Amino acid sequence: MILEMKVPSPGESITEVEIAQWLVEDGDYVEKDQPIAEVDSDKATLELPAEESGIITFKAEEGDAVAVGAVVCLIDMDAKKPEGDSSEKVKAKSEEPADNSTSKIQHSTSKETYATGTASPAAKKVLAEKGMDTSSIKGTGKDGRITKEDALKAVPSMGTPTSGGNRGSSRKKMSMLRRKVAQRLVAVKNETAMLTTFNEVNMQPIFDLRKIYKEDFKAKYGVSLGFMSFFTKAVVRALEMYPDVNSMIDGDFKIAHDFIDISIAVSGPKGLMVPVIRNAENLTFRGVESDVKRLAIRARDGQITVDEMTGGTFTITNGGVFGSMLSTPIINPPQSAILGMHNIVNRPMAVNNEVVIQPIMFVALSYDHRIIDGKESVGFLVAVKEALENPLELLMNGDAKKALEM
Repeated sequence: MILEMKVPSPGESITEVEIAQWLVEDGDYVEKDQPIAEVDSDKATLELPAEESGIITFKAEEGDAVAVGAVVCLIDMDAKKPEGDSSEKVKAKSEEPADNSTSKIQHSTSKETYATGTASPAAKKVLAEKGMDTSSIKGTGKDGRITKEDALKAVPSMGTPTSGGNRGSSRKKMSMLRRKVAQRLVAVKNETAMLTTFNEVNMQPIFDLRKIYKEDFKAKYGVSLGFMSFFTKAVVRALEMYPDVNSMIDGDFKIAHDFIDISIAVSGPKGLMVPVIRNAENLTFRGVESDVKRLAIRARDGQITVDEMTGGTFTITNGGVFGSMLSTPIINPPQSAILGMHNIVNRPMAVNNEVVIQPIMFVALSYDHRIIDGKESVGFLVAVKEALENPLELLMNGDAKKALEM
């Protein structure tokens, strides 16, 4: 019996996926539930497991865009598992004789005509955008015509080398996830009235609290008392004070949320991922740190699901882990604002009219000015700053041990 394996739906609104990588060879014997492919959607990379055991025949190639519900491979469930080494590659055999015309590459020589080197209208447009002319392109179309594909593959000259150094280059198609991220980022810049406001935070009070409690906290709960829980709690407090920052635009309507789902930008093996901490307003310091650790591990191991990255009402991104001093983060649509954390550097600061060295972090809030006014955006960031500089009173109600459940 031949089983047709179809592309399952990775989530709502996703209509197609891309075959990122086949994890087995065409004609291999696969076991039920064995991962056979990685597929990219516009939100995540997911593994596709075999639905049954048998010999597999591909119906799509790596890089192909395949509609949800389409057949991607066949599994011959009547085929017997090969004896010997389980890793041996077994190729499916066709009962029909091979057609020699398809197994040999036929070469034909096109004679030069008036059409040789002439670009199609579509190819001309592509070449013009690249600043290239037809003289540097060899056409593969009929009689040497330059096709659109020829133009797309053409690489502009990088100049004449003056030394013997390497000047190679490579061309690799971006994953569907990366292409979707690129589209969304450009759309945000073009479709929102994005503005960024900045402030600075004296991190010494948080340093002092962590110095006292972080070892006992980790020993008791198995997670570190990091900066993310303080920032998340500070953001929750500020969002409750300035609810417009927790809202979003839908056409001519403003959608206000009575919950706070914080998206955390993390770097995964397939690129930027933004898992969501649900109902952050109800979480303790331990709850936030546990969720951050769980989601970061799942993103790192490629196990994060679409559902875990769907939604979110506000985003926190930490470029400081890579050494960034200051940036203007781009809003994560359809959200209306994003907070950027940065590296912590010892800087001179006036404290009680005296210059002292303090650990300072610059913070940035990018927001959609269509729905958030300057008063709300600046007030929000000041509220975050106040909470981080006085965490004991504003985030812990004056009792650090109780807040940390120590």
